[in-house]
Amino acid sequence: MEKRDNPYSPGAGRIPFALAGREKNIEDFEVAMSRIEMGADARPIALYGLRGVGKTVLLRDLYNRSKRRGWIAAYIESNPDKDLRALLCEELEDVLADLAKPGAGETILKAVKTALSFIRFDVNADGGLSFGVDLTRISGSNAATGNTSGDLGRVIRDLSAACEKTGTGIALFFDEAQDFAAEDLRAINTLSHRASQECYRLVVTVAGLPTLPGRLANINSYAERLYQFGELGELDSEAARTALLEPSAAKGVQWEESAISAVVQATAGFAYFIQEYGYAAWDTAEASPITGSDAEAAKETATLQLDRGFFRSRWDRASDVQKAYMRAMAVDGDRPSQTAEIAARLGVEKNAVSPRRAELIAKGLIYSPLHGTVAFTVPQMAAFINRQAGEE
Repeated sequence: MEKRDNPYSPGAGRIPFALAGREKNIEDFEVAMSRIEMGADARPIALYGLRGVGKTVLLRDLYNRSKRRGWIAAYIESNPDKDLRALLCEELEDVLADLAKPGAGETILKAVKTALSFIRFDVNADGGLSFGVDLTRISGSNAATGNTSGDLGRVIRDLSAACEKTGTGIALFFDEAQDFAAEDLRAINTLSHRASQECYRLVVTVAGLPTLPGRLANINSYAERLYQFGELGELDSEAARTALLEPSAAKGVQWEESAISAVVQATAGFAYFIQEYGYAAWDTAEASPITGSDAEAAKETATLQLDRGFFRSRWDRASDVQKAYMRAMAVDGDRPSQTAEIAARLGVEKNAVSPRRAELIAKGLIYSPLHGTVAFTVPQMAAFINRQAGEE
């Protein structure tokens, strides 16, 4: 088989040929958009799960769906070097260029002028903009007070009024949301809350690690009742088979049952791993069908690729003492570890390892599913760590 025809898509955020097992999440978002278009409200959506379950892929798919529907859409990923306003400004410039066209109505131009004040766009002395629209006669709202929450609310209010004229809405997507600063998460919560109260034509979707629901609620207590929460886990066996088989079937390539079973078992249903193993199996096989021996041979290639990239990039972020903590966790495999037991394995008092635990949580490498326990945010991380121990 030609390697250039490989239909699998391993890589961060790359949308696969078959987005299997996420039909309910897609339906929830489609319903939210339909409600907005009907003039009703829609709850914001919060998606959370481990690394590798496909949060970013799903978020990108929802973003594309809103764009195809003619909505104003912005995709924002947290960045430690930029605050929410700066990230939104980058996205809004393209949005405004699309909106501010000759012949646009006054409601739309008012929204444009309000958004321009938010991003502090350089308006020419004569009131014209670089893309050729004169706003001197338009009275927009002031969204440049410096209060991100209030300023953003004014932008969305005016954009919502413009969307009412076109029968569309606004979709904002926030990825890696657990990493936003507290004041930025507060602005997102406040905007979502206000939108539901004022019936703005807005759907907010946030995505992040399992720590995300707790972070949102810690910022604003009402957040636990505000969002429609969706936990993304590993794919069930049927969805895993679909994710594996549909891409190759589109190329006329089949799989032997033993090969399917080998990949589904090795990947444990994690969406990213399915793409990596499928990619390796395709490149290994000489012809259709992909055999069990092809799949077994591909395991070594896929594991090596994951070790060098997916796992290694996270392992190298930890200091030596943090790695020792994770090695103690790896004894339990992917199951949650008791923090007291970790301390015992390290031969120190429980309080002595608390700083390491906090640092690893802050780096997004572990999280606390229950009080007194910790677990890896990356599936199969324990097996990777144990492989490193064998090489040392």
